[in-house]
Amino acid sequence: MRSLHAKTLFITGASRGIGKAIALRAAHDGANVVVAAKTDQPHPRLPGTIHATAAEIEAAGGRALPLCVDVRDEEAVGVAVTRAAETFGGIDIVVNNASAISLTDTPATALKRYDLMMDINVRGTFAVTRACLPWLRRADNPHILTLSPPPSLDSAWYGPHVAYTLSKMGMSLCVLGWAEEFREEGIAANALWPCTLIATAALGMVGEAIPPGACRTPAIVAEAAWAILTRPARSCTGTFFLDEAVLREEGVDDFTPYAVEPGGRLWPDLFVGTPGGKAKAGSV
Repeated sequence: MRSLHAKTLFITGASRGIGKAIALRAAHDGANVVVAAKTDQPHPRLPGTIHATAAEIEAAGGRALPLCVDVRDEEAVGVAVTRAAETFGGIDIVVNNASAISLTDTPATALKRYDLMMDINVRGTFAVTRACLPWLRRADNPHILTLSPPPSLDSAWYGPHVAYTLSKMGMSLCVLGWAEEFREEGIAANALWPCTLIATAALGMVGEAIPPGACRTPAIVAEAAWAILTRPARSCTGTFFLDEAVLREEGVDDFTPYAVEPGGRLWPDLFVGTPGGKAKAGSV
């Protein structure tokens, strides 16, 4: 039976949203989850802390280790990975979920914001994966899963927000490279991206008026992540998965339970729907 029981997952950005949903799905199997995120104390605008998420993981049947980690800090990442491995006896899975977003054009993107996206999205993904590698090499079914889109050179995706698109495509190119680099070692490297907009706190901070009915819940991404992470690593690598396609492969054909408002008209996510991020209302 496929399960994440007793597996140790190191999940960045796990205090809320998609990262938290993946953590809770793994907890239902009895997994060990490292909640690696920056929010140690309540945030004035964003819900959730590493401690609150850890409590929910424990209540769901898993074991949790909340660690306050800024993925831009190499030393902090190294300390967190060491603590995780010492606490749970190793690390089986890395989920690169932490991400910064600013859907701004070039004149409106301050270099401070550009650096933030590059440092968290690309550098942070690289730093966390690199630090976890010694433990992944010892794991029975090691996986690296990065929340990033299928790579594309379609200029229409870049024009509206060059900096953000560069940072997300940078994450995807890491996946592309790692799949080849670690193929012989049997470490899987894959990416996962939602077909539709997902209702998260980060989406609310983008500043666009997005009706709730246009979104699905993070649970659909979590279920897709579970399906990927329970597959054999040696035969499941180098793929840029979309959540709905993964679940269809698993035999799911009713996606109504994942809708924020069942029957609502869903908007495709960035890099999936209409190029340039101008998603139009409509089923995906």
